[in-house]
Amino acid sequence: MKILVATGLYPPESGGPATYAKMIETELPGHDIEVAVVPFAKVRSYPKIIRHIMYFWLSYRAALDVDIVYALDPISVGLPALAAARLRGKKFILRLGGDYAWEQGRLRFGVTDMLDEYVLQLAAAPRPVRILARLQTYVANQAQVVIAPSQYLKRIIVAWGVAPDKVHVIYSSLAPVPVTEHKEYIQQKYMFGSPTIVTAGRLVPWKGIHLLLDIVRNLQKQYPTITLIVIGDGPELETLQERAPTGVQFLGRVTRDVSANIIAAADMFVLNTAYEGLSHQLLEVMDWGTPIVTTAVGGNVELLRDEIDALLVPYNDAEQLQQAIEQICTQPEGAKRLAQSARVRSAQFTQQNMITNLVSVLHTTYETH
Repeated sequence: MKILVATGLYPPESGGPATYAKMIETELPGHDIEVAVVPFAKVRSYPKIIRHIMYFWLSYRAALDVDIVYALDPISVGLPALAAARLRGKKFILRLGGDYAWEQGRLRFGVTDMLDEYVLQLAAAPRPVRILARLQTYVANQAQVVIAPSQYLKRIIVAWGVAPDKVHVIYSSLAPVPVTEHKEYIQQKYMFGSPTIVTAGRLVPWKGIHLLLDIVRNLQKQYPTITLIVIGDGPELETLQERAPTGVQFLGRVTRDVSANIIAAADMFVLNTAYEGLSHQLLEVMDWGTPIVTTAVGGNVELLRDEIDALLVPYNDAEQLQQAIEQICTQPEGAKRLAQSARVRSAQFTQQNMITNLVSVLHTTYETH
């Protein structure tokens, strides 16, 4: 069997899709599945529409001798890859890591609802968002199989109007990144205060970093040397920098190795997110053994158990989020137990399990006529 992977992100670019694409490119040949990859980076420098046409052409050429086209997003690569698969007479599988239409609505079109509310009120969304929603639903319905990384995201996809039996949940896997630097060296290099909090991710509204900045400002009265390190970039960077109190460092995009060393040396990792399909970032932090405070939303509750592996709070609840951060600070033994439990739990999300489940879906699709 040979598959073509159409991906929006690919190393050296960072992000979950890039990590996932590289993983399956490396692992599937060991299961007698040849992999070709067409990264969107090949056409990203061209104007909109033009780059999607060019991506279709690249996918069409690459799909000549494959059995299955496997797209890792519904619009940017999914739509042109679907067209290429249809014209070549190839089977098409789609993996969805989130709701693209909602994300664009939040970033560009004034949508303020959280994902669960938005899905129930899609008819009231701005017209461009409704168009994107129809497109992603069309691509999903045309696929032989849709892969979701969590039960939560499967429920969202089914709410679009996709048949439940078409959607297969294959949990994302941990791609271990070793911690190579001594904690004391990292703490000195990045001028860690006490306590030091790290958050990481794309700097977009639903990551809730604005509130985290306010909480750090409040905690400075109690912890004058408190430090917040923000890893990642995105459209909110400038606004966040203007709002940040002293003691906040914005590192921008860093390599996974650098991120691993910084997070492993911190007192806690905080992710005040409104939604996650299944967070690669949280999986990595679980493995690094850093206490976690995050939100009880989306796929987070499938990864972490409150008061067992992490402290889970409602999204953007300032009081509960600050209390959870203070609990990590004042109960170091309890924080250590949370981190140890999370590390053990992360071992359940193995690369072997993910690849085995994916191979099964690929073979079933390949053999279905």
